[in-house]
Amino acid sequence: MVIFVVAVIVSSCGRRDPIRLEDGTIIVENQTSRPWRNVVITVNDHFRGGAQLLAAGGRMTAPLSGFQTAYGQRYDRARQSVYKVEVTATDQNGKPVTLTWNGKRVPQ
Repeated sequence: MVIFVVAVIVSSCGRRDPIRLEDGTIIVENQTSRPWRNVVITVNDHFRGGAQLLAAGGRMTAPLSGFQTAYGQRYDRARQSVYKVEVTATDQNGKPVTLTWNGKRVPQ
């Protein structure tokens, strides 16, 4: 029984979440073997940012201050908390990629 518990803990520690928040920065990891194109990161349903390409196994970091709405309003860490992050993209075969992080409202 003890061996099973240890195996579960070890295997869960080796895999990172593909979307993380660290010190006011969003980190997105492409944990697949295919590159992603037209990557769009949406924070709290309104603030967007992104990149044209995220390589297979690659990592993208983006400060929250760089995200803005369609009207040009920038994300303000002093007034807002991150409660949702959604990543959309297309893989090399044209298939859609969607990742969602729904966390508790934590200051960022």
